[in-house]
Amino acid sequence: MSCGHAHETDCSEVLDHLYEYLDNEMSDDACTKFRQHFEECHPCLEKYGLEQAVKKLVKRCCGSDDVPTDLRSKVMMRIETIRAGSGESSAAEPAS
Repeated sequence: MSCGHAHETDCSEVLDHLYEYLDNEMSDDACTKFRQHFEECHPCLEKYGLEQAVKKLVKRCCGSDDVPTDLRSKVMMRIETIRAGSGESSAAEPAS
C-alpha cells in the first residue's frame, strides 16, 4: 500500500510495524516518525484507523475472557524456550 508519494518513512516500514505502534511498543522517536507519516499519507492513516478499530472491538468483545491456566503456562514456557535460544520445535510436541 502506498499513496505514491515519497516519505521520510516508507509506507512498507510503517505497515510492517503498525501493531508495534498500536501497542505502544516503539521508541518515542519511532512514534514521532509514524505520526508524521500518518499526517502525510492518507492510505496508511486509513489502515491505522481500521486496525485500531479492530483492536478496540476485539478488546471489547473478548477482553474479559479468562485465559486457562494451563494455556498460559504453555505459552510462557514456549516464550522462555525461545528466549533461551532453543526455539526449535520438537516433532514430539503435541499441537494444541
